[in-house]
Amino acid sequence: MTKCSRVEFQLHPLRDTLYNELHRRPFYSLESPQQVTHLAACCCSPEELETSYELLCELCKRYEVTPPQAEITTFHQNFGDFIINWERHVEFYSFTIMQLAPVKGEPFQYTAIDLLPADWMKQLPGEIIAAFHIIIDNQQLDYDDNSLVRDFEGHSVMWSSTYAGKAQIYTAFKLHGDGYGRFIICDKGMSDLQTGRLSRRLMDLETYRLLSLLSLPIAKQIAPQLLDMDNQLAEILTVVAKQDTADSERQLLEKLTKIEAQLETYRAETTRRFSATGAYHQLVKDRLERINEEKIVGHLSIGEFVNRRLNPALRTCESVQRWMEDLSKRIERASDLMRTRVNLNLQEQNRSQLTAMNQRSKLQFRLQETVEGLSIAAISYYAIGLLSYLFKGLPLERWGLDKNILLACSIPVVLTTIWFVTRRIKRRLIQDQDSDE
Repeated sequence: MTKCSRVEFQLHPLRDTLYNELHRRPFYSLESPQQVTHLAACCCSPEELETSYELLCELCKRYEVTPPQAEITTFHQNFGDFIINWERHVEFYSFTIMQLAPVKGEPFQYTAIDLLPADWMKQLPGEIIAAFHIIIDNQQLDYDDNSLVRDFEGHSVMWSSTYAGKAQIYTAFKLHGDGYGRFIICDKGMSDLQTGRLSRRLMDLETYRLLSLLSLPIAKQIAPQLLDMDNQLAEILTVVAKQDTADSERQLLEKLTKIEAQLETYRAETTRRFSATGAYHQLVKDRLERINEEKIVGHLSIGEFVNRRLNPALRTCESVQRWMEDLSKRIERASDLMRTRVNLNLQEQNRSQLTAMNQRSKLQFRLQETVEGLSIAAISYYAIGLLSYLFKGLPLERWGLDKNILLACSIPVVLTTIWFVTRRIKRRLIQDQDSDE
């Protein structure tokens, strides 16, 4: 007997989660005959997803079943008369109700969802996106054209064969009078595990098909606005070369900025939805491949119908998404061009203003020098006047000096002294200003 040693090295905190990821949504075996109803509801908030879990716990208490743990994402449990499979996804949750029972009366007259309490059903949160019935029949029903037309209320029916002829699938991909879609699986010798896998893939196929189409109305709604933006951009680029004033260019730039803001709003509102559409479309293609259907001569197969209708819709969404990205890049380039032109005009205006300021500075400097010269002359005049009064009070004749000669000789001295003092004060002010800067 081998001894199991305990793991003692450090483990990654997500190791258990990564191991369990592959087992989060396992396949379950289904016996024939079986009636199945599948519901999937889109949720706008995590609170609605949490409400679906709380309702599941409430249903478990009603039927005295052990409720699931809070952190689980899938729950498969037998409630006695029926089996429920609940799953929590990123933006939706699903309920699958299964009843092991043959068809009583007309097909789809009594369904598995009829077993659930009506008051409980009314409390389901979110918005139901997928709701359909699946009948798994062990060759008790009639499958001629008239019977299928009656079972699917006159809609065109797609036929497919799978598992090497062990099963045939019938559906119309239409809502019927009860508001549900319909599938019939004719079991011609499948094992219970094969039946469970096939029904699960059909549920995923229909649910993801509808979820992938959620972005189509959005794409159709914003396409006219994108066309209008495209035309406005073309008009702006046509007239931008003819603009010769800064005001007109700024007006065009403001208009371009408004278009860019509106486009970015559309991108912010649709990016998540378009990305989810691509992911769901890939899941639809994967489920179609896993069904591995075989065409029945004379009838349209499920794969042909889905690809013929779904692929063009998804290409429309992809086209609108690429259109927005391309338009965003073109607007960005046009904005750069407009900003460059505006900046060049502003630089030209600044250059002209600087030239004018330089001219005004020169004039002010000359005026300042003129005022400075006049100031020196005026101060000198008053200084000589003061000297004249001074000489009057002195006994110049006694000293043998002439007053007029003294005044005449003092004029150059006074002018030179005042000029020197003025220049010194001016130099000191300039030095103080430079030191402050």
